[in-house]
Amino acid sequence: MSSPEQENIMNNSHTQNQTIQSPLDVSHSYSVNTISSLRDYIISEDLLAGQRLEGRMSSVRRFFCLFVTFDFLFTCLMWIICVMLNGEYIITALQEQVVHYNIHTSLFDIVLIASCRFIMLIFFYALLYMNHWFIISLSTASTCGFLITKVFFYDWPHSSQPVFEVLLVLASFILAWGEAWFLDFKVIPQETHANRYLITDTERTPLIRSYVQGLPSMYTESIGNFYSPQGSPEGSMFRFDQSANVSTYLPVKFTKEQEDNYKRTASKVFHEAWDLFKSKDWKLQKQNENDSFFSRSESKGKKIFKVQAEISVSPRYLLEELFYQVHELPKWNPAIKESQRIQSLNEHTDITYQVSKEAAKGLVSSRDFVNLRHWAEIENGYMISVSKTDHPSIPVNKKIVRGENGVGCFVIEETNQTDISMFHWIMNTNLKIWIPSTILEKEVAHMMFTYIKDLRNHLYSKRSDSWVIYFFLKNMGLIYIKGFQEILEVVKINW
Repeated sequence: MSSPEQENIMNNSHTQNQTIQSPLDVSHSYSVNTISSLRDYIISEDLLAGQRLEGRMSSVRRFFCLFVTFDFLFTCLMWIICVMLNGEYIITALQEQVVHYNIHTSLFDIVLIASCRFIMLIFFYALLYMNHWFIISLSTASTCGFLITKVFFYDWPHSSQPVFEVLLVLASFILAWGEAWFLDFKVIPQETHANRYLITDTERTPLIRSYVQGLPSMYTESIGNFYSPQGSPEGSMFRFDQSANVSTYLPVKFTKEQEDNYKRTASKVFHEAWDLFKSKDWKLQKQNENDSFFSRSESKGKKIFKVQAEISVSPRYLLEELFYQVHELPKWNPAIKESQRIQSLNEHTDITYQVSKEAAKGLVSSRDFVNLRHWAEIENGYMISVSKTDHPSIPVNKKIVRGENGVGCFVIEETNQTDISMFHWIMNTNLKIWIPSTILEKEVAHMMFTYIKDLRNHLYSKRSDSWVIYFFLKNMGLIYIKGFQEILEVVKINW
């Protein structure tokens, strides 16, 4: 069994071991050919879809042009079906619809709008290869404006086939918006991404192109990629002492009033989170083996979610892992791209920054969060409260959506067994995107259950590492030396 003092020793030792690198590891990590942009560079299907091979149209733009053609042909087909269902001779029906056109009785204008949309989009996006959303927004807005006007002017009571005519109007409306969505969210981003990474170097390409554009060059060790390495800390055992997560966001010197304001806000959020945890309004929605998923409805239809699970570590150890090891989160949680502690206000309060990866199969793009966290002891365990905040070093980035965490928390309770904790996670997040509630609840439940599984795997891995250290010391006969006995006490904490 482990005590809180032993767990603190273990966590400090674990952190130090992770931050110390051998000279060989450091030389590799600082090599020009192993910079993160090149190491993490992966040729994805989206990247290839946006590539122009030998000057030809990219596959994603070709699909867009096919979709525009389908829009025009489908609208024509629907209109012909509506005309034929009137029971008149085809020539007579076409004369009434086209030659004797009347906005109250004819649907030929919808075909004209579709043809204008087809000509405009094919001309600008296929022939001129335009890479801007202005034309598609103009065509979509014009189509929607006309269709809405058409609904008011058309003589629906005397229509012989109202169902098919309504479908024709709705299909034109949906297809126009589908074209706008596909161009703005698929064609332009994928082609821009491919153009950024798949530009082929030639003999006329400047050697420092990758340096100017911030891209990995096809050539090795160019002068554009050269920089001076970090200096060796005086008295260091190794040449470098690189932390596991080099922060690009520097802490700032707050005034006493600013710091007190952060602390007051953290205390207020902590009490609100405790009241939320103790609320009786939680409804069980789903169970996954021993894990439970709950939801709670707030005002204006907003929902807050909670997951409850047993974790096979002591409460104090889990607190240390979740609060003080926040920079390790991307290593074991695949949903997180970046996690940093920006500023520590005191031992119990800090400000963190996290960037999430795409979620819900790409439905939710990457988000970043600035959080104010505070932990304290509760009745039979610990609680970490979380809420949105601002920090001068992290202004809103226009390239990524800034998500907002409402009042939420991690609650870690003791159980009858000292090496098992009852873990509760309350998530109250505003992703700034509208998603149908059924889809949102399903995806959130999957995400929270996955988080619990990843957390268990991470803790199990650390426990396995401790067993390896123990048997190594024992087999080497070092277990009886005083210095190594202290290490043994550290590794026992994970058992």
